[in-house]
Amino acid sequence: MIQAASVLMVLGALLALALATVRIVRGPTDADRIVALDIFLAAGVALAVAASLLTARTVFLDVAIGLALVGFVGTVGWARLVERSAAVKHTEKKP
Repeated sequence: MIQAASVLMVLGALLALALATVRIVRGPTDADRIVALDIFLAAGVALAVAASLLTARTVFLDVAIGLALVGFVGTVGWARLVERSAAVKHTEKKP
């Protein structure tokens, strides 16, 4: 049962990666690309959890927790960068 759930988790993560890749390439705004990168991190966490379930090793859970923490901080950083660049664009005077 755990093996079947892990296989479904891996397939779902791969589907999410494929859709996120499309959003990174076609995304009209920077926010779309940031969300797609966040999906990449979430899929990485899911793959690490699936690896932990399939191998019965808890070290992959440590990797998943680390990815989740780094992903959260990275997403917040990117969001602040995009917000600041949008504020700068609105304050610039047009000739």
